[in-house]
Amino acid sequence: MGNRGNNEKSVPQLLISDLKFEKKSLAKLMFSPDQENHPSKAPVKYGELIVLGYNGSLPNGDRGRRKSRFALFKRPKANGVKPSTVHIACTPQAAKAISNKDQHSISYTLSRAQTVVVEYTHDSNTDMFQIGRSTESPIDFVVTDTVPGSQSNSDTQSVQSTISRFACRIICERNPPYTARIYAAGFDSSKNIFLGEKAAKWKTSDGQMDGLTTNGVLVMHPRNGFTEDSKPGVWREISVCGNVFSLRETRSAQQRGKMVENETNQLQDGSLIDLCGATLLWRTAEGLSRTPTVKHLEALRQEINAARPQCPVGFNTLAFPSMKRKDVVDEKQPWVYLNCGHVHGYHNWGNKEERDGKDRECPMCRSVGPYVPLWLGCEAGFYVDAGPPTHAFSPCGHVCSEKTTAYWSQIPLPHGTHTFHAACPFCAHQLAGEQGYIRLIFQGPLD
Repeated sequence: MGNRGNNEKSVPQLLISDLKFEKKSLAKLMFSPDQENHPSKAPVKYGELIVLGYNGSLPNGDRGRRKSRFALFKRPKANGVKPSTVHIACTPQAAKAISNKDQHSISYTLSRAQTVVVEYTHDSNTDMFQIGRSTESPIDFVVTDTVPGSQSNSDTQSVQSTISRFACRIICERNPPYTARIYAAGFDSSKNIFLGEKAAKWKTSDGQMDGLTTNGVLVMHPRNGFTEDSKPGVWREISVCGNVFSLRETRSAQQRGKMVENETNQLQDGSLIDLCGATLLWRTAEGLSRTPTVKHLEALRQEINAARPQCPVGFNTLAFPSMKRKDVVDEKQPWVYLNCGHVHGYHNWGNKEERDGKDRECPMCRSVGPYVPLWLGCEAGFYVDAGPPTHAFSPCGHVCSEKTTAYWSQIPLPHGTHTFHAACPFCAHQLAGEQGYIRLIFQGPLD
């Protein structure tokens, strides 16, 4: 924490947890948006997919099927499919004829002379949702590569994408408990999935075909659900048929991992889905009903601002800007010294020019370290509880509850082809420092 200066004794210290949050008024805001509208008339919601690295919306705004959050609702008419006829030892011409029929199929190319085609038939008990980079009509949710801290969509365009055009599909049961299962690969505009000669594929013990996509679809189910007590689970790879495997040595290695018999492709609240370039968080409708809403977060923002925290140097009142202005630094914006957690307004005191201007000396305790603006985490779906915003991720300065920072700081997220690191869910920046987050210390008003 560094040696504390004498200045500190004369001013009141304020941790956000000291604020008297109005429990009753906030409790009213704890209902999810579905509960605010008439629940009886609302269509059944299976759950939501939220892309990690965005703070409530894409940098240039959500548009159509390209957005930071996608809700899966029960469809008016079932569109799920299930495997039916298997055609073995097809010539490429015969395989093409089968796949040209007006129904879904998966083709496994074993050699130039042999292809296995599995036809899929309509399933009236399930709904299918497809995710990928393609903007073609079979894709329900268009996902592009997440660039950490990107402020505009143009920041992401120059990167060559590693996300598959038809990355994965989620099949939801149309009847309670509305179980959702994930499968690698999605059907294209011709209703086909093609696994070429180079793709990892094999025949299962019961004679069925299965395979993996080039960069794979990885899934991690947290232990104890998505709650204050959540702990990270183990990352696994999901096959085209929904079987579970240990990870390959590298992302696109030819050799598959070992099959994990006692685990399934069933998604649970808090499951993470990695598409090699973007990671999605799955929240169930039930889980979201226990999650703070944007209204709740806005009430917390107003409570902090009402306590009138002050800058210990300029004695000016600090205030978190409105959630709509979450990318523009405001003149009243709180800044923090990441080594100690002391919150100030922006000032030039203690600027160490020899350190490229990035490291600053805290006037309160003389510890030297990065000095960054604080931003409220606005994506409510990333919160594991409804606690006050007392902690900030390091080095980005996104603020949320203590339990939320503690949870995400221990989650290893896939990065590149074979590394993992913890990152801020609101901006995807890799976390730094001993814990990856700090407790904020505000100074109360002097009057």
